[in-house]
Amino acid sequence: MDTRNSTIDPDKLNAFMGKMLNDVGAAMNASLLLIGDKLGLYKALAEGGQMTPSELAQKTGTSERYIREWLSAQAASDYVVYDPQTGCFSMQPEQAAVFADEDSPVFLGAVGDLVAATLRDEPAISDAFRTGKGVGWDKRNKCLFCGTARFFRTAYRHHLVQEWLPALDGIVEKLEKGATVADVGCGHGVSTMIMAQAFPNSRFHGFDYHPGSIEDATSAAKAAGMADRVTFEVSSAKTVPAYGYDLVCFFDCLHDMGDPVGALSHIKTTMKPDGTCMLVEPFANDRLEDNFNPVGRVYYAASTVICTPASLDQEVGLALGAQAGEARLRKVASDAGFTRFRRATETPFNLILEARP
Repeated sequence: MDTRNSTIDPDKLNAFMGKMLNDVGAAMNASLLLIGDKLGLYKALAEGGQMTPSELAQKTGTSERYIREWLSAQAASDYVVYDPQTGCFSMQPEQAAVFADEDSPVFLGAVGDLVAATLRDEPAISDAFRTGKGVGWDKRNKCLFCGTARFFRTAYRHHLVQEWLPALDGIVEKLEKGATVADVGCGHGVSTMIMAQAFPNSRFHGFDYHPGSIEDATSAAKAAGMADRVTFEVSSAKTVPAYGYDLVCFFDCLHDMGDPVGALSHIKTTMKPDGTCMLVEPFANDRLEDNFNPVGRVYYAASTVICTPASLDQEVGLALGAQAGEARLRKVASDAGFTRFRRATETPFNLILEARP
């Protein structure tokens, strides 16, 4: 389309250019976000109060000239505060909660790793666009694994035990007495160990088909002193051993699977007759246009370069995507043989769904 011969509304064009400049600025600062997280710059600034570039550089063992430029970019993005009277930079409590405090319920410092992974894997994804083939989780840049674990840890740490498990019928009581739990697609085992720490009378089994993640999860369980009741095994969802589970969890992973119907169908055979399957999925409305919002924007982007390629690399390749929505997930569970399905609870970022035989 040759826009030179088109009638362009200057006000609409200016507004759109302003939006694009904001987006370009965010994209250009993604690497700076990663640097700030990796080098501990945000944490040092949050702890130090008002600091000059020289003071921050000295505290973090970095170059003052680079720090001065980094701080200027952060201030231009409103990620930190600059005081022209003193020449110092600082962080407001809200900024520190997002970038510097890993235990904060709004921590987003791990986003840099996720963005970096998608950019580093772009050649493989572009090739997949041409061929229609997938790009498996085990073929991705390694920073995707740790970035994913840290990104989801925030929600799991602040919602899983406090809200999600209590929303399931009778599960907390079983966990308190002593239940057997499977965490399918457990990754680095963050969700597994959060549950294990809260319910010491229960036993937890984490499964993931990526050997590197299972190695890291096993090491983390040993370091936390929970190896006697938390185990991790390399296994796909369709080969999880049947230990008679009271609860089976899928945390932000069912939509990544090539055959989610087959996965749930198998999982149904591993559960006790009165067992529960909890599906934690990215929040999505059922209609495409109802997801045109900031959360949907993030999830559709992640789905395009992470989730959909992962599913298409596996058998069946259903490719639900990260914005599958409750209706499609209900059909998957129904096709797998589950007869009861409901939305147990939700957050702005997640749907928590309960499926029972």
